[in-house]
Amino acid sequence: MSALSSVLPDFPWDLLEPAKKLAAGHPDGIVDLSVGTPVDPVPPVVRQALIDAADSPGYPLTAGTARLRTAIAGWLARECGASGELGVLPTIGSKELVAWLPTLLGVGPGDRVVIPEVCYPTYEVGVRLTGAEVIRADGLTAVGPATRVKLVWINSPSNPTGRVLPAEHLRKVVAWARERGAVVASDECYHSLGWEASPVSVLADEVTGGDYTGVLAVHSLSKRSNLAGYRAGFLGGDPALIGEILAVRKHSGMIPPAPVQAAMVAALDDEEHVVQQRTRYAARRDTLRTALVKAGFEISHSEAGLYLWATRGEDCWETVDRLARRGILAAPGAFYGPAAAQHVRIAMTASDERVAAAADRLTEPL
Repeated sequence: MSALSSVLPDFPWDLLEPAKKLAAGHPDGIVDLSVGTPVDPVPPVVRQALIDAADSPGYPLTAGTARLRTAIAGWLARECGASGELGVLPTIGSKELVAWLPTLLGVGPGDRVVIPEVCYPTYEVGVRLTGAEVIRADGLTAVGPATRVKLVWINSPSNPTGRVLPAEHLRKVVAWARERGAVVASDECYHSLGWEASPVSVLADEVTGGDYTGVLAVHSLSKRSNLAGYRAGFLGGDPALIGEILAVRKHSGMIPPAPVQAAMVAALDDEEHVVQQRTRYAARRDTLRTALVKAGFEISHSEAGLYLWATRGEDCWETVDRLARRGILAAPGAFYGPAAAQHVRIAMTASDERVAAAADRLTEPL
């Protein structure tokens, strides 16, 4: 076993294979609501941009083309309310950035990184890769003043819970981190998908007032534009920090392909396809939420994002098994932290037909 693999947890989705096999045995096939992978078409304007840039024989720019940097900065200003001097950087999707950001920032043994109590597993993975210590804390007052914190992860809208953090909370986190010289990294990949609450970016003037010192926002085009297969993400925030991250990425070859960079420009400059995709997800969300509540589930948070955070007040694996026997695959809350042991995550990323099938199956006694 290599030194790196020995510090990592089991890959969560491997643990779901038995339930997936059980669900696949349903006479009408599996309804996979476990992974938030888009199933709808890539917008035509984005596909055309990719095709037009296909003849790209030279090395792409790690920093992104001038057109892409302008598109990212413009989108952050329009959609996130950022008015200050921004540093921006394209990334190879957002997962690789989440996994490697602690390393890129020089986090190492003896350092501590704060992550949400219930959160995306890759935050912890990225910390473990550096040899630093993970602290799970939704309330930063629980972290002692002498604690050597190097990085604070926040996630709003949250994966998996769909919780939206208000501007006041974000301001407190930024102030707390700055007092300690820590970086705040805000994962905002679901920013365009607010339902019962409007997501607020850490870059918004009401949070940072145009001063992005020590602050980074992570965004993705996977969800809003169905570009998970393109691996298209980006970073915005503190120009000095982004300059340091860029220097390391240049040395290590972390570069989005040139055609993908062109496709990102098209996606960021067009909001019509986002409105259409939101309409699809809103309908699926209504169908699934209604069916889950009728089946005896309680929905927690879920104000935004692509998931319903549901519980029956029992161990999450028992709920996963109940659903799998009806051909529905859900993600167990245990994937997202010990505090989530009685919840399951239900994704809206299935076709209308499969979502309708799941809703119909939920009418059967669980």
